[in-house]
Amino acid sequence: MTHTHTEYSVQNPLNREPPVKTLVASFITPEGISYDRNHGPIPHLTADTHTVRIDGTVPSPLCLSIHQLQTEFPQHEVICALECAGNRRHAMRTLLKEVQGIDWGDAAVMNCQWKGPRLRDVLLRAGVTPDLNRGLYVAFSCYQVQCQDDDWFGSSVELKRCLDEDMDVILALEMNGSPLSPNHGYPVRVVLPGVAGARWVKWLDRITVQDHESSNFYQQHDYKILPPDAVDSASAEPYWGRMPAMCDMPVNSVVGVPEHGETVHLSDSGTVEVKGYAVPHGADGPVTGVQVSADGGETWVDAEIEGSSTERKWCWVLWRARVSVERGTRKEILSRALIGVGMCSRRIRSGI
Repeated sequence: MTHTHTEYSVQNPLNREPPVKTLVASFITPEGISYDRNHGPIPHLTADTHTVRIDGTVPSPLCLSIHQLQTEFPQHEVICALECAGNRRHAMRTLLKEVQGIDWGDAAVMNCQWKGPRLRDVLLRAGVTPDLNRGLYVAFSCYQVQCQDDDWFGSSVELKRCLDEDMDVILALEMNGSPLSPNHGYPVRVVLPGVAGARWVKWLDRITVQDHESSNFYQQHDYKILPPDAVDSASAEPYWGRMPAMCDMPVNSVVGVPEHGETVHLSDSGTVEVKGYAVPHGADGPVTGVQVSADGGETWVDAEIEGSSTERKWCWVLWRARVSVERGTRKEILSRALIGVGMCSRRIRSGI
């Protein structure tokens, strides 16, 4: 039986983010401050009765219990960032153009440790082999609750991603060493490192191998980058079927401390400490460097990255730097992130 949290509904789903200053205080994001994104109520499921069906273009369809996912497959751990596709939408509205959706700040992201069986191993048990790989997709579905724009929630990615061990796709049963909480998908969700959070289906109950993308509203009519002339629902309509669904997230850097508009006290040397986070682009991580500027990008200071990320290509990095600021002035602080393939994030401002 499915129970739902009575405080939240299709009309009033749970969507929230923490202050950025709080977020960047910990490399592993505690469950208590992690952001939430939902399109409907939160179901409260029972692991003892929940199952995941694997069907579609597979030789041997399966129906697996949570106990089977825990005990019949090797458990794999991956530390990676989960980022909402709409993270920083307020900055986009301010700096670029008006866009539809929740007015997210800079904290719709979390960096957590996930554990569960590799999706590859589950698909192999269903008889999927690499020679079935051409042009196929894996669709993830949750039929547990009604959503705002559809009767269910779904997403899809290419099958080749799911079969590639280096992509670290898992069916997560745990987050940060504990069972998933209901708001984060208990008892099982798909984890797709480097991919937009909209594809990480929670309360997963069906996995389908098929020759087309998911037909769900949120795959076909949401979470896509539309051209500049798509300014409202009418002008956007012709593009939904032509534009690709968002998948890999872009490299990005955020100044979290000081906060925008904050008055700061300078050190005796006339500097201020700046802190933030940076996330890599898709599978091109890790972030190898972050630079900070307080003079409009004329000069840049290399930030110190906390801890080593060389073996953690899916993770964010937390960084800190000191920049010189004249007393009694208002300054904009810019940051940019670098990854190993030479890719650099846009310069993003934080005013103090």
